[in-house]
Amino acid sequence: MAQPTTRTLQTAGATLRYDVRPGAGTDPRPLLLVGSPMDATGFTTLASHFADRTVVTYDPRGVGRSETAEGAPTEIGPEEHADDLARLIEELAAGPVEVFASSGGAVNALALVARRPELVHTLVAHEPPVAGLVPDGAEALAACADVHAVYQRDGWGAGMARFIALTGHEGPVPADWAGLPVPPPEALGLPAGDDGRRDDPLLGRNLRGCTSYLPDTGALGAAAGTTRIVVAAGEESRQQLAARAAAALADRLGLPLAVFPSHHAGFLGGEFGQQGAPEEFAKALRTVLEG
Repeated sequence: MAQPTTRTLQTAGATLRYDVRPGAGTDPRPLLLVGSPMDATGFTTLASHFADRTVVTYDPRGVGRSETAEGAPTEIGPEEHADDLARLIEELAAGPVEVFASSGGAVNALALVARRPELVHTLVAHEPPVAGLVPDGAEALAACADVHAVYQRDGWGAGMARFIALTGHEGPVPADWAGLPVPPPEALGLPAGDDGRRDDPLLGRNLRGCTSYLPDTGALGAAAGTTRIVVAAGEESRQQLAARAAAALADRLGLPLAVFPSHHAGFLGGEFGQQGAPEEFAKALRTVLEG
């Protein structure tokens, strides 16, 4: 696969860095891979399975190589990310793109399509954690707020331990979630101390805005004449919050839920120490994009 070329883009309140990998095939439509708050490095393995396509990855604002302006608000919402994505696609000047977006990136891509459907030919939204859509939405949102509160009170290790417990929980979130015990940070290989920082891209900057976002299903339905939307979930994570949210969204949009191999991070091939089934995942994604 061709080596990526890194480019810089100024948007409102941020400087974005993005990478373009030219494809060896004839399909002129770029494939944009979107995560949040995961940066472009998380798509290294998945991108390698699309050497025939021009693949574009980027670091969302406030993550990795993409900085926010001095004095910018600490927390970032999907609408801001959607504006960044719109500017990025316009900068590519290649017409509507195909988008695979996962987790928080899927939430941001849904916000993009609701606003600017003409920029996206196909969106595959993989496990968007829109917690308010599940039947136990009030409990799920309260649990997300608890994760943020623990992070603000006790620091990154404690907050991350609660985040891991919540995202791995199977089935409805209980009403007494905040009172349930979770493994201590050190049992999960996380630092037990508090470094005093509260600007973590996940726990401090994106968690609350992402999980509380309610997709504009009316606008998404109206976009169907312009943008093909596919909502997907992992085969192994079907009972976890992000996948359950994906199923709820697909139901509201009147769409079948696409089931992809592996789990929430099924496209990873060792990035961040996590292993999915990237080859099988890429084959499933290619089939959906060609469908």
